[in-house]
Amino acid sequence: MTVAIIGVGLIGGSLAKDLHANGFADRIIGVDNNKANAQKALELGLVEAVLPLNNAIAEADLIVLTIPVGAIIPVLHSVLDMINGTQVVTDMGSTKQAIIKSVAKHPKRQRYVPSHPMAGTENSGPEAAISNLYAKRVAIICDKDQSAADALKMVEKMYKSLFMQLIYMNGLEHDVHTAYVSHISHISSFLLANTVLEKEKSTATIFNLASGGFESTVRLAKSSPRMWADVFSQNTANVAEVLQTYIDLLTDFKSHMLAGDYEYLYEQMEKANAIRKILG
Repeated sequence: MTVAIIGVGLIGGSLAKDLHANGFADRIIGVDNNKANAQKALELGLVEAVLPLNNAIAEADLIVLTIPVGAIIPVLHSVLDMINGTQVVTDMGSTKQAIIKSVAKHPKRQRYVPSHPMAGTENSGPEAAISNLYAKRVAIICDKDQSAADALKMVEKMYKSLFMQLIYMNGLEHDVHTAYVSHISHISSFLLANTVLEKEKSTATIFNLASGGFESTVRLAKSSPRMWADVFSQNTANVAEVLQTYIDLLTDFKSHMLAGDYEYLYEQMEKANAIRKILG
C-alpha cells in the first residue's frame, strides 16, 4: 500500500505517523507547496519521499487530501483527473457540502470518498504532528452511496486502523452538525481572545492572571486564521444560524444579569451542566 498525503502539516503528518506505526501503509509520499514543510516532513521521517503532485499520484494507491478546505476543491479536481480506475481519493476537510457538490458530475466521482476525522489541535506544521491524534475519535464519511464499494472499503479500513469510530451522514448534515460542535467553538475562542486583548492592554497581566480555565477556553484562538476563514466561507449559512443563537443567548444572559435576576442566571448555568451527560 502506497499512500500519498497532500499537505504534510499537523493533520497529514499525524496521519503519516500512525499509518506507518500500524502497518497500513508500506510507503508514504508527501506533497506540499511549502518547501520548508516538505523538508521538515522528510527530516522527521513522516514520509519516505516528497514529490510533485502528478508524480505522487502516479505511484499511490490511496490519495489523502489534508490541506485547508479553501484549497481542496481545485486540488481534488486535479487529482481526480489524474487517477486511474482503481485508485482511491479522500479528503479530511472540515466542511463537506461545497466540496462534494464541486465534483458531483466528475466522471471519476465514485473513486472519491468524502470524509472528516474529528481530531486536531491548535498547532500547525509537520513539527506539530503527534502519534495517536485520531485514536478513539469519530471519523465522518459522507454520501457513502456515491462512492464505489471498494473505494469506501479502503477508506473505512484506513480509519479503523487508526482506531476511529465511523459515522455516516450526508454533506448537509455534516456541515450543520459541525457548525454547532466545532465551528462555533472556534469563533467563541477567537473573539474571547480579542475581547481580552482589547480590554487588557498589559500582556504581562494576562500572562500572570490567566487561569487554567481561561487558557483552555482560548486555546483554539491559536489555530490557523487562514484555515478557519476558509471553513467559515464554505459553511456561512450554518455558522451564521448557530452564531445568531449564541448571540441571542449572550444578550439574554446580559439582560438578566443587569436586571439583578441572578436566579435566572443560576438556572441557565445549571441547565448547561447537562452537557456532562453527553461529554462525561
